[in-house]
Parts: sequence; C-alpha cells; structure tokens
Amino acid sequence: MRRTITRTVRLTGVSITTAAALALAGCGGAKVGADDDAAARSVDCGTVNLAVNPWVGYEANAAVIAYVAETELGCKVTKKDLKEEISWQGFGTGEVDAIVENWGHEDLKKKYIDEQKTAVAAGSTGVQGVIGWYVPPWMAQKYPDITDWKNLNKYASLFKTSESGGKGQLLDGDPSFVTNDEALVKNLKLNYKVVYAGSEPALIQAFRQAEAKKTPLMGYFYDPQWFLSELQLVKVNLPPYTQGCDADAEKVACDYPKYDLDKVVSKKFADANGPAYQLIKNFTWTNADQNVVAKYIAEDKMSPQDAAKKWVEANRDKVKAWLPKS
Repeated sequence: MRRTITRTVRLTGVSITTAAALALAGCGGAKVGADDDAAARSVDCGTVNLAVNPWVGYEANAAVIAYVAETELGCKVTKKDLKEEISWQGFGTGEVDAIVENWGHEDLKKKYIDEQKTAVAAGSTGVQGVIGWYVPPWMAQKYPDITDWKNLNKYASLFKTSESGGKGQLLDGDPSFVTNDEALVKNLKLNYKVVYAGSEPALIQAFRQAEAKKTPLMGYFYDPQWFLSELQLVKVNLPPYTQGCDADAEKVACDYPKYDLDKVVSKKFADANGPAYQLIKNFTWTNADQNVVAKYIAEDKMSPQDAAKKWVEANRDKVKAWLPKS
C-alpha cells in the first residue's frame, strides 16, 4: 500500500505448506445474469488458490471474489490463511495464485515481480488505505493537544502498562502488519514502547474498552475498517509524509502515506489468462463496499460466503462489470 514504503514485518518462520489453513468457499447462490454466466463458463475455470491475510477487510475482498468465482464462473476456490510475506513466497511454488489486498510492499514487489519474475501486478482494488496512530474519542476531548505528536511525551505516563517497561504503551496489532512504529518511536525520541495486541480483533477490543471505561490508550489503526463507523477514533498527527521519507526502515520519522491497495498474482496464473484471473483483474470496489462486507463478517457474525452473497445480490451491476467478456 504505498509508493516507496518500507515495511517492518515479523515472520512466523513457518512454511506455506505447514502454515496454510485450507477452506473451500461455498457454492450456490443467485446468478448475476444468464448470458454473462454462459459466456464465462465457456472456458473451464479450474482451481484458484487465494491467499487470505489476517485482517477482515482482506477477508471481505477474498470472500466476494471467491463467491463470484464459484457461483458465476464455476471455479473451485481454495483459500489459504497466510501472513503477508509468506503469501508472496507461494507465487513461485504454485501454492498461491492471488493476493487480493496488498498494502505497499515495494520491497516484495522488487523481489518477486522485478527480480524473480514469479508475480505480476493486477491493478488497484479501488480501496484507499490509511495507517496511523489513534486515540479513543474521550481522550481527544479531554486532552485536545494530544493529537500533535510533539506533545506525546508529556502524556507518556498516562499510557504506562505492565508491558511497557515504565514507558508509555503504543499498542500495535498483528506483528506481521505493515508498521514503522518502532522506528518512529526511536527516531521521534518518544518515551514509548510498542506492544503488540496480537490480532485485529484484539486491537479493536482494546479501543472499545478504552472508550467505554475511559482508560488511556494510543494504538495503531487503519482505514478502511468497519469499526470506525462504530467508534470514531481520532488520528494523531505525525510529521507529514513526503515522498521517500520512509525509504530507510531504520530512519523513518514521518507519517504513513496513503495507499492505493492493489492486487498481485502469480505470473503463471496471469499468463494463463483464465476466467478467474480476468475476474480478479477486473475486481474493484470502494472503502464503503468493503466495510459493509467486513462488518457482516466481524460484527454480524455471518459466514464469509453468506456475507459475500448478501452483498453480491445487492450489487449486481458492479459484479457484472467484473465478469470476463466473451
């Protein structure tokens, strides 16, 4: 998700074969249009291996793509639950055909697209991403100057926890997410320690409790995310992003850029130019679209297939535009 972005990624060290949790997306459901369906099925779709990275916005993308691929194109879709960098490794082995929400990773694009030539870009998802540091609304109201990073040290004692070693805590999510936070804390000379909640749901729950109990919390968060419609977190203003300010991971001292979230597929998958590849290449929607499906999954507890089906049935014109043309 960015122009020149460096990501600090902690790897699990687990191979794709042993790390992948496989789940088949369900079949059935209404058709967008009989004529389109017949044209799409004129070429055998085969099996599609979708990486699913660990946040619900990505899961929403994958759910809708999988549902349309199966119900409209007759594909067999295999979803593989993988961390981000491990997903890229799957392009060369044939275990991953597509990543359907990539946040930047210019380093990985250079490695797998430019150098190894096992992957190719497949266009924008249409979703715009923002990463930053946020506080719950009650804190911004009580301490209005806390949203300026220059004032964070004066409030550091408010954020101390048992895990922050006498410093203020900056709560991050899954360690594999895109983050420059440890470098930012060091280079901005902030008296804080990055602590990992471990997952997106844990991060959401921490913000929810902080607002309900009026306890101090500052944490990493991002948009699009359905939770922001429930709780309007307030973004802390870090030094403005400028082109290249994050080029050196050790020296980052600026805010995150805005990301055009895109799709990346294996070169073999793209070269075959089958119906599933054309669907993924054509797939585009908005932040609002994604948040609707993500909320169905995370908050309304719908299965990814049911969430996708509900959205697809309400947005037939958008889906029709994604289908391969005869």
